[in-house]
Amino acid sequence: HRDLHSFPTRRSSDLLINTLKDLRDLGNSVIVVEHDKETMEQADWLIDIGPGAGEKGGEVIAEGTPGQVKDNPKSLTGLFLKGDREIAVPKKRRSGSGQAISVVGATENNLKNIRVDFPLGKLIVVTGVSGSGKSSLVNDILAKKLSQIFHRSQETAGKHREIIGLKQLDKVINIDQTPIGRTPRSNPATYTKVFDDIRGLFASVPESKIRGYKKGRFSFNAKGGGRCEVCRGEGILKIEMHFLPDVYVTCEECGGKRYNPEALEIHYKGKNISDILDMTVDEANQLFQNMPQIRRKLETLVEVGLGYIRLGQPATTLSGGEAQRIKLSRELSRRATG
Repeated sequence: HRDLHSFPTRRSSDLLINTLKDLRDLGNSVIVVEHDKETMEQADWLIDIGPGAGEKGGEVIAEGTPGQVKDNPKSLTGLFLKGDREIAVPKKRRSGSGQAISVVGATENNLKNIRVDFPLGKLIVVTGVSGSGKSSLVNDILAKKLSQIFHRSQETAGKHREIIGLKQLDKVINIDQTPIGRTPRSNPATYTKVFDDIRGLFASVPESKIRGYKKGRFSFNAKGGGRCEVCRGEGILKIEMHFLPDVYVTCEECGGKRYNPEALEIHYKGKNISDILDMTVDEANQLFQNMPQIRRKLETLVEVGLGYIRLGQPATTLSGGEAQRIKLSRELSRRATG
């Protein structure tokens, strides 16, 4: 079982499919997790999971030969495979700013002393077969060099002679699929900074002011505030096992709510701070529709297709694609600098 990411070209896709078929013909059962059209059409048996993402998924929508899945009206995958649904090619392309940034003399790994011009103000895709130098060009040379220049990064850039056109940029943002955090403390609400605004709102309600509660009272990270001190605001306790992975159990003191009873007595529109973390982005977007600063951050999460995730969902449970979209939404919700 391999989780095979989208294949770079039709040729390498065919080679890979033929190799998978050779493995099958030797008597193996080969299970592939994939969105790739050619791979799905070559399968002996196709299982479509859905109907939605996250908690809206988890059901077998259709299974059978690719032909049977295509004929199943419940299967969204089948409708696309059949051609009844499609993502249309844009009728016109952006002309861009007319400016470009150029990498000159790139020789990192397999790059053969090449010059590449990246036109600005456009969506650019760098493509090619595995090992052709895509990552070396974009990640190792361009991204690392720009990070050195704009953000004083200490990373060493890949081998190249120079980069031309830097005056047209003011920052670089690298959005990849690395996790947004490696502990359950990190979650979509903290990463997008929307939780700062929500904590500020809870500190501003009349009951908080009477009690003298500040923003820190509603942090599950700050010691001595409103967090449950048994689980230190995680809502779960880690039990370390010998020779086995760690096991997490719900904290009995707070019942997984992360906070002590005093913090949970403060409500906004009938919800306490723990209830907010348990809400999906879609639900929270409705609750905070009259709060522009909070709503703007939540709406960008909805726009990148993450309305189904929970605000307090531990980062460790997010997929690579979900982490990448959370990073996208954080950048989209910021004011543009041009």
